[in-house]
Amino acid sequence: MDRNPSPPSPTNGDEGEEEVVGGDCIGSTVYSKHWLFGVLSGLIQVVSPENNTSSSDDEEQQQMELDEEMENEICRVWDMSMDEDVALFLQEFNAPDIFLGVLAKSRCPRLREICVGILGNMACFQDLCMSISSDKNLGQVLLHCLYDSDPPTLLETSRLLLTCLSQTEVANIWVERIREHPAIYDSICFIMSSSTNVDLLVKVGEVVDKLFDLDEKLMLEWIRNGADQPLDQPQEDSEEQQVFRIVPCVLEAAKQVRSENLEGLDVYMHILQLLTTVDDGIQAIVQCPGTGKDTWNLLFDLVCHEFCQSDDPPIVLQEQKTVLASVFSVLSAIYALQVELEYLKIENVDLPLIDSLIRVLQNMEHCQKKPENSAESNTEETKKSDLSQDDFHLKILKDISCEFLSNIFQVLTKETVAKGLKEGQLSKQKCTCAFQNLLPFYSPVVEDFLKILHEVDKTLAGELEESFPSLKVQT
Repeated sequence: MDRNPSPPSPTNGDEGEEEVVGGDCIGSTVYSKHWLFGVLSGLIQVVSPENNTSSSDDEEQQQMELDEEMENEICRVWDMSMDEDVALFLQEFNAPDIFLGVLAKSRCPRLREICVGILGNMACFQDLCMSISSDKNLGQVLLHCLYDSDPPTLLETSRLLLTCLSQTEVANIWVERIREHPAIYDSICFIMSSSTNVDLLVKVGEVVDKLFDLDEKLMLEWIRNGADQPLDQPQEDSEEQQVFRIVPCVLEAAKQVRSENLEGLDVYMHILQLLTTVDDGIQAIVQCPGTGKDTWNLLFDLVCHEFCQSDDPPIVLQEQKTVLASVFSVLSAIYALQVELEYLKIENVDLPLIDSLIRVLQNMEHCQKKPENSAESNTEETKKSDLSQDDFHLKILKDISCEFLSNIFQVLTKETVAKGLKEGQLSKQKCTCAFQNLLPFYSPVVEDFLKILHEVDKTLAGELEESFPSLKVQT
């Protein structure tokens, strides 16, 4: 990293306004090659040794600031780089090499942010993403940007990483690089646990979510990081490096984005759901009493007091379906372990959860009703695509909800059922909805519930048997 970046290859001189209008244009755009060449040359000067001649008193301040004219010009390049012709031209002129030099040497946060942002735009194009990802030196410097203290630079770095991780051809390159840099785990955990920048938290969450989805081995490594630290031991010695655990960091970020960004909350709930797909992940959630309770309380509050409430229109389920699926999945995993965990005294939660789960199933029926004849609308293909996508996510939510509901039904006591009838969580309408969704896959569970109901309210049990004849013979 000690060398200077190679300058762009020179073009054939100034040939007047006519060339600027014609051959000087970049691809099919109206952007000037000469102008862009000048901006890139200026960037080289910013980080060249001969330019750093200020006295030691002024040097640090000058290195932290960016000339206004240079900032305006490089910001224009940032905007232009969203165009594929411009991005290809930047690659042809060795711009990534120039940005590598800037990132390796410049201490100016704004300049670093812009350079990473331009690279992020370039990475949106598959061939350029491959080229950027294949450059080991650039990859090292970009990962080093995750240790930066500047939120905008961290945001652009995360955006670039997510773009590369989303490209199948290069995703493994970045996964392996991240695995080779254990300090990245600490940096990401620090951001999740301490940042109040919602945009940054969402983007970092998307990176973690993508990493865990791509590579279970990396997820297991991150789950086990800090596992040897005694549980709930305060770290009073500021001299020691803080030990992060993934679950508390994810929870803290989720709490931060909760009220401001549903998509961000969705991302963090999906991270928790991915953790529950491996035994170590479930243990990471429940083994520490504080973490287990915090996780349960946050998720329980979301489904019982925030999402899909009784005064919400049923259609709200469409925008909440993916986050609800993740939340119910994690709650179900914790709920299944409650008997084994002495500290997790889950009391008075069955009826509120039943109420929330049945309301979700009721709203789902409304969402799945197909409109009879919609006048002027999108093309048939678009409508079919949208409907199938909606149906896919709603089916996932239904499957998770039914499994969780059946687990709760299995542990209901006569007293709880009586209370549910009195308070309305187990009314005839709600029991009917539950039966419609649980049958036939959970027939034994429904039959056992009906036996308890016979002891509490024979009339209601009889009415339900009339509505569901398949249960009549077996009760």
